[in-house]
Amino acid sequence: MPSLYGDGDHRRLGGAEPELAYRTPFDRDYGRAIHSPSFRRLQGKTQVFPSHESDFFRNRLTHSLEVAQIAEGIAARLNGEDAELRAAGHCIDLRVCATAALLHDVGHPPFGHNGERALDNLMRGHGGFEGNAQSLRIVTRLEKKMQGADGGRHGLNLTARALAAILKYDRPIPSERPPDAKLVKGYYATEADLVRSLKMAVSGPDGREKAEWRTIECSIMDLADDIAYSTFDLEDALKAGFLTPIGILSSKDGLLSVVAEAVRKGLGEAFLAEAGKEINEGVVIAVFTDVFDDLVKAEAGTPSGHALEDLVRWYKASDKIVTSGYIRTKLSSQLVKQAIASVELKVDHEYPMLSRAALTNKARLVVEVIKQYVYHATIYSSRVKVPEFRGYEVVEGIFEALSGHRGNLLMPDDVRDEYDAAAADRGARMRIVCDFVAGMTDRYAIEFYGRLHSDTSQSIFKPI
Repeated sequence: MPSLYGDGDHRRLGGAEPELAYRTPFDRDYGRAIHSPSFRRLQGKTQVFPSHESDFFRNRLTHSLEVAQIAEGIAARLNGEDAELRAAGHCIDLRVCATAALLHDVGHPPFGHNGERALDNLMRGHGGFEGNAQSLRIVTRLEKKMQGADGGRHGLNLTARALAAILKYDRPIPSERPPDAKLVKGYYATEADLVRSLKMAVSGPDGREKAEWRTIECSIMDLADDIAYSTFDLEDALKAGFLTPIGILSSKDGLLSVVAEAVRKGLGEAFLAEAGKEINEGVVIAVFTDVFDDLVKAEAGTPSGHALEDLVRWYKASDKIVTSGYIRTKLSSQLVKQAIASVELKVDHEYPMLSRAALTNKARLVVEVIKQYVYHATIYSSRVKVPEFRGYEVVEGIFEALSGHRGNLLMPDDVRDEYDAAAADRGARMRIVCDFVAGMTDRYAIEFYGRLHSDTSQSIFKPI
């Protein structure tokens, strides 16, 4: 088995820098991720529930930290237990996995996927908008860590291997799309040359042409993201009182049908054919029965045989899971531990750096069912949809004001300078506006929108 890492992995696409004997290039990447403003701003971006509602709920920053820990856990377990890695004397670099996890969400705009949809609709004629594509743009250009001799911006100037680890979708987003076209996951066409360069550095001229190009660290980060989503979004939903074990197990047929269909799409035809399993409402309930069964039994005790008495006991046990932080923590820990233990490595012997980490079919089904159920049961709740609707309106309103006639006068000085320098290039100007809006936290976006439209706007002495 060839080596997992080569000299090209350490190449910094914005230019070489003096290396330090006591720190590896990947250690420096990790430090740059931690100290970057875009990572820090994640604390002000909603995960599922607005963080101002309760200090308990996760935000994008705490989510990214949890993804990093899970990603390192997956890599550490594979390093210690995978027979092929041990036989070849190779180890997956934990720092690269963690760096990818810390940076995977920095491109998310305010108000989550609703903000993403708003910006994509506004940018359809100028290259679109997508969170993963924006993450790559931020770390390779927008961050102000490294500037070239010619004045060009190189973002955090990370190594090629770290950049490759956040490239989840190896496809360019079309420069123009019709109004009814769906959001496309990929990278912006303006980053196409950069993507070719990093693929060349990591896997060479032949490897870069391989279909479904994705590094081992990227696949680990993606798995960790799904595990974190399914597990901790469930914990938050239980804490918020949106879900209870009994409520889930007695879900309406309409919700279960929607979840089952989403699970089928999420797993894909290849999975269904390989697993030989039909995904239906009963499978969704069976997954949650396994998830909650032991916890509820431990709280409810031995059934009495009297239906009404047992119903009350089961109801109290279900309520205890919602209200007890100890039990919720135990549940989350159990789900994460089971998922990490179910990860398998599929080695690519020709291009080891493009090997894949994947969950077993059983574990993947559990993760997908929990993720889709929590998403549809909470995101589509009217209590969550109202602030989401408002978020779309806020993002759209700010963008239209800044991109309209003399909108540059509403921008901070550094953004205005860039906008003015773009002169007659309408596409470049729209991207500058998009970058500025996408970088806002939820709170700052609401405040900015208020300064444009509200009767109770901020003082003129507070900077924009």
